[in-house]
Amino acid sequence: MRLALNLGYWGSGPADFIPIVQEAENLGYESVWTAEAYGSDAVVPLAWVAASTSRINVGSAILQMPARTPANTAMTAATLDMLSGGRFKLGLGLSGPQVVEGWHGVPYGRPLAKTREYISIVREILKREKPLEHHGEHYDIPYSGPGATGLGKALKLITHPLRADIPIYLAAIGPKNVGLAAEIADGWLPIFFSPYRFTEVFGPVLDEGFARATQSAEDGSGGAAKSLDTFDVAATVPVILGDDVQACMGFVKPMLALYIGGMGARGKNFYFDLACRYGFEGAAHEIQDLYLDGKKPEATAAVPDDLVDEIALVGPAERITERVQPWLECGIGTMILGAGQPEALRLMAELVL
Repeated sequence: MRLALNLGYWGSGPADFIPIVQEAENLGYESVWTAEAYGSDAVVPLAWVAASTSRINVGSAILQMPARTPANTAMTAATLDMLSGGRFKLGLGLSGPQVVEGWHGVPYGRPLAKTREYISIVREILKREKPLEHHGEHYDIPYSGPGATGLGKALKLITHPLRADIPIYLAAIGPKNVGLAAEIADGWLPIFFSPYRFTEVFGPVLDEGFARATQSAEDGSGGAAKSLDTFDVAATVPVILGDDVQACMGFVKPMLALYIGGMGARGKNFYFDLACRYGFEGAAHEIQDLYLDGKKPEATAAVPDDLVDEIALVGPAERITERVQPWLECGIGTMILGAGQPEALRLMAELVL
């Protein structure tokens, strides 16, 4: 089991996050991750982290695919990997329709097909075997569609990547997207992960993805045989250390209310659907109704304690020590801590490392 640290969005925590990153590095944490939505980007803080450390890996959780062309993402990945001395992990995700169309101004499209094309292009660029040509449903390179000058030229990355096989992780929630991650990526970045539901909710779709990857390897169409032994499930877990359990839960519930209630419209909220798959359908409907009616405090109060305990580790050290065991036994490869307390990092290092 590896331990990692998720800094989240820059600006949502301390302005100077380097001391806690260096603490994680000194404790033996394997990686540190940054995020983006529609505020700070994930790349600049990650470069700052890489420049301030020497051993810990740095990962994006996530870069939004609709915000960047595949070529731009490949350039960024190659640059960060080179400057960090081969420490970069490329975490990608589609985000949701509200952000994709409302912020980036591009169509959400067909998520599975778009993701498959995107990762294929990024990998082809990093391999640097030939000039890039790709003509698919979502990406046409060199572009030859409406408005094209006809002067587009197939190009090859000028710089030589330090690694052609930079690890690619996919953030996914829905069953088909999780299966796709198992098939085409090196790892999966689940949010609101429950170790108690891992086998039941995600096991079958991961196995389906592994089977497709293995079949592709056997018939010579690319890829390699896969299983949980070779695929990194890198699950984020909020960790709040404190004597008052309810007060600690109070740091997690607003986030759950926001995502379950407001990160998507009715009928198109992936986080709401996940809570239902976990068995909290009644609570999910109540949270969503309250949140969309503008009653955010009431929506937060409607988040069940049991749901917090499914996806987070909160309370005194003794309680966290008792509740960490399912995380250690469920089969994931990396625990990414959503933690801002140095004492929480030290406790988890004692329990896991």
